[in-house]
Amino acid sequence: MPRKFSPFIHKKIRQRANFLCKYCHTDEKWQLIQFTIDHIIPVSDDGSDELENLALACFHCNRKKSNKQSFYDPQIDSKILIFNPRKMSWKNHFIWSKNALEILYLTDIGRITIELLELNRPRILQIRQDDVLVKRHPPENDPIEM
Repeated sequence: MPRKFSPFIHKKIRQRANFLCKYCHTDEKWQLIQFTIDHIIPVSDDGSDELENLALACFHCNRKKSNKQSFYDPQIDSKILIFNPRKMSWKNHFIWSKNALEILYLTDIGRITIELLELNRPRILQIRQDDVLVKRHPPENDPIEM
């Protein structure tokens, strides 16, 4: 059952995230559905409701992440942590493609997160393309491939 958070917590998390999904960097302001609050360390693994364990996430990213904190990577035959937006910098693990439509990885954590959360699924690519045309994507200060 989804957790209920106070309006204060919702506002604080949204402002801290600059209204971006902390995984795919989609801007909540242009979406029809309000984003969710993700427990980075899931409640099922004793994650808390403390602000440091909460991140803004679009519905798709939150659903795909579910209660996962790591993912098996067959390329290296090992588990890899997925991106933790409260402890890791997005810019250290991801970069936008030259046309700003696809999220590219810089690290194994980025690669496995893109794969697990399907950060470049066809629907989001179409949304990003439309947003590029009206100059509301990519998010300000996000790195773009040279």
